[in-house]
Formats: sequence, structure tokens, C-alpha cells
Amino acid sequence: MRYYPVFVKVDGRRAVVVGGGKVAERKAVTLIRAGARVDLISPTITENLQRYRDRGLLRHIKRRFRKGDLKDAFVVIAATSSRDINTRVEREAQERGCLINVVDTPSEGNFIAPSIVRRGSLLIAISTEGHSPGLSKAIRKELESLYDGEFSRYLRFAGRIRRQILKETKDRKTRERLLRFLSSDEVFRALRDKGFTEATRMVLDYISS
Repeated sequence: MRYYPVFVKVDGRRAVVVGGGKVAERKAVTLIRAGARVDLISPTITENLQRYRDRGLLRHIKRRFRKGDLKDAFVVIAATSSRDINTRVEREAQERGCLINVVDTPSEGNFIAPSIVRRGSLLIAISTEGHSPGLSKAIRKELESLYDGEFSRYLRFAGRIRRQILKETKDRKTRERLLRFLSSDEVFRALRDKGFTEATRMVLDYISS
């Protein structure tokens, strides 16, 4: 295993995306959704990125990358069409100890961005360690069909019930039994085969029994 899998908290941290095309757009939007303070460096940007800029969700630095642009950056994405610029970005990022992903040539950075499936609080990451991005995409599409919005709804419900159990159930063994049932095979099968309503009915009946 070449990479250590981890989810990184970027909320409130400075993220720098170098590039303004469609790939840079995808990376920037993902960082924005994760709560990062995104600075995007590029002479031009896509129309969608312009909308994010106009809404104050990112800062557009309208020029080419310069030495020193990565000061105070926590995470950096090099996503230009120029191999030379991407390499310069990568070198400065490494010097500053930043997390750096170089699009299309992941071996030059120190982390890779996986394909992701998001369903509310459910986040599934898929990686082939850079060997086959196309296969990662195919697996992502399959998982998207397997895990629909019902799972997002159930996670919100399960979180609420878990907090209730922890607060109100004093007996340790009873508490552990109830918590296990929330994620049991029985409930999972009901959620997959019959949906949110049936899965939550089972949980509520079990708790009240």
C-alpha cells in the first residue's frame, strides 16, 4: 500500500488551486464544500468558477503562479495544463510542507484525491493508487447506484437515535446492545431492500420492546 488512507479536515484552512479549467473547478468546488478558504490562481477561470467567485466562495488571483503564492497554504492543487508550472507549484509546496496533489501526475505530489461517493454524512472514497482512474470512476458509478438517498436519511436518523441512547440508557450492556442494532445486518438489509421507512420502523420497535 503506497498511500495511507485518511480524511483531512480543511475547514477554515487556506487551500490554493493553481489552474482555472474544468479539473481545477472540480477540485476547488470539493474544497469549498469541505469548508476550506480557497484561493484560485489562474489568468482565466470557467464560468462556474466565476459564479463561485461572485458569491464570495473563493478568491480569484487573476494571473499566473508566482513564487511565494503558497505562503500559509495547508493544501495545494496543481491543475494547470503546463507541466512546468505544475512542477514549480509542487516544489514550493514540498518546501513549505504543504499537502500537494498534482493532477494527472500524482506521483509528483504527496497525496492523491480519490473518486468519492457522497450521500449526506456517508462518504465513500475509491482509489487505485493512480494505476487506473477510469476503474475508480467505474466503481464509483456502481456504488452510487447501490447507496442512494435512503442511506443519507438513515444516517441522520441513526445519529439522532444514538445520541438519545447514550443520554437516556444507563445500563452499559443494554446501551451496547441497542447501539449494535442500529448498524446490524438485519437493519442494513431492510434499508437496502425495503428503504428508510422499514429500517427505521425496525429500529424504533426494537428500542421500545
